[in-house]
Amino acid sequence: MVYYCTRCKRLVEIDYEAMGIRCPYCGHRILIKQRPTLVKRVEAV
Repeated sequence: MVYYCTRCKRLVEIDYEAMGIRCPYCGHRILIKQRPTLVKRVEAV
């Protein structure tokens, strides 16, 4: 899963079992999940 660190502004890939939820660069614990750039359109019936 790819996340975005709110402090150092880097993209971070997290392995929960190995290191928990922390940025490996700055140690900050507030990370935002990256959303895909693809827009999904669903037709209403």
